[in-house]
Amino acid sequence: MSIAAASHCVVRVSRFARAVGAAAALAAAAAASAQDLGMKAPPQTGLTAVVGATVHTVSGPAIENGAVWFVDGVISGVGTADDYAQFLSRVRLSTPPITIDATGRHVYPGLIAPWSQLGLTEIQSVVASNDTSETGDLTPEVRAVSAVNPDSTLIPVTRSNGVLLAAVYPRGGTIAGQVSVIRLDGWTNDDMTVLGSAGLSLRWPNTRPISAWWMDRSDEDQMRDIRQGQKAIKDAFDAAEAYARAKEGDPNHPTDLRWEAMRSVFPGFVAEPVTGSATVNSDPLAKSPAGQRPLFIAANDVDQINAAVTFASERGMRCVLVGGQDAPRCAELLKKHDVPIIVMGTHRMPRRADASYDEPYTLPRVLHDAGLRFTIANNDDTAHERNLPYAAAMAVAHGLPHDEAVKCLTLTAAEILGVADKYGSLDTGKSATIIVTTGSPLEVTTGIEWAFIDGRMIDLSNKHTKLYEKYRERYRQTGDLKQP
Repeated sequence: MSIAAASHCVVRVSRFARAVGAAAALAAAAAASAQDLGMKAPPQTGLTAVVGATVHTVSGPAIENGAVWFVDGVISGVGTADDYAQFLSRVRLSTPPITIDATGRHVYPGLIAPWSQLGLTEIQSVVASNDTSETGDLTPEVRAVSAVNPDSTLIPVTRSNGVLLAAVYPRGGTIAGQVSVIRLDGWTNDDMTVLGSAGLSLRWPNTRPISAWWMDRSDEDQMRDIRQGQKAIKDAFDAAEAYARAKEGDPNHPTDLRWEAMRSVFPGFVAEPVTGSATVNSDPLAKSPAGQRPLFIAANDVDQINAAVTFASERGMRCVLVGGQDAPRCAELLKKHDVPIIVMGTHRMPRRADASYDEPYTLPRVLHDAGLRFTIANNDDTAHERNLPYAAAMAVAHGLPHDEAVKCLTLTAAEILGVADKYGSLDTGKSATIIVTTGSPLEVTTGIEWAFIDGRMIDLSNKHTKLYEKYRERYRQTGDLKQP
């Protein structure tokens, strides 16, 4: 190579290096700027009451001219405005209550996103802001909440549309880790954690070769991978169950974090927290209920569903179906084993070329008519998680009763995720996690006027509202904005 050619090559490499450096700097700047700078809500002090609204308890009938009052983050009473007045006449308060006149408004439990990656991803095109997957195919000890960014700008955007709780799922391998349930406000991961582990995320492999035009592998190669995938799942659960039995018989048995994290999915075994620090980030079972937890099994095809449910039932394990596009074809099996379904969105294409165009829209109604328990996820880019209510609204437009749609985003979601003892409905003794709206939360035109998480009043401003205010000010300064 001539000196001139070598010099030209160096110049080109130098330019490439500068381009890579610039791209990296831009990515870092984007990740750094994607931080919520708002303050977190302080704990509730004294008594707060929302009075005069239509109260939708979800667990019972709506209450006209109703009231919900709460203290220390817990609902003290739900009833009519007269019931609240009588309550005040019977008690002596050290400080005056905070009373919100919500006449003409509606009160609902905070909505729950049953599947999301909130806090795990910020800007999908920026790799540094994505922390959804762990290395390896079998990582049951991984907990989604450990990687949640409490200062994600997507969290305040989501809760400003009424979504106050979310299940966060790890992704990646076949056994991806522990599903966590978080409240959408908190200074730290520990503050946000409702359940460190609501169950184990499992992706069921295909059961038949794919014959689509884009598949460039033979049926034989695909079937070999399918058999290997199914064997890997069986071997992992065999090893975890053997470990659970050994641990039960000998408390001094060496601890394996992978199998320890799977103990509670088996019947009759109680998982124990790992010794050491009790903080949520070091304890894989912290803030999780005692007793058996479910498998959240991702499966859509009828054969996948049959195989997955049969596998779980034969071992006495509970399961939740994530996806379930062919669930109506397996209705009897799902009802027999009381398997609930997380419908992964309604704004998507039909599963098969010969299916009806509205198959995704009508799936919730079909499940409801079949007597199956289900909830609805958004299943869109995480930045659009705020649109969760509209995924349910599409189902309402295609036959699902409105009240059932609201229930599936509140009480049913809470039941499936294992948090219905505190969330999902407006009942005395439950968490004061509520929204005050101008109408049905499923309507695009409805506004969320107040929100409370565990009794704490939430600031509903976010990056979108701040930009709205910023550019209104621009036109106000130029005189182009005629409104005050």
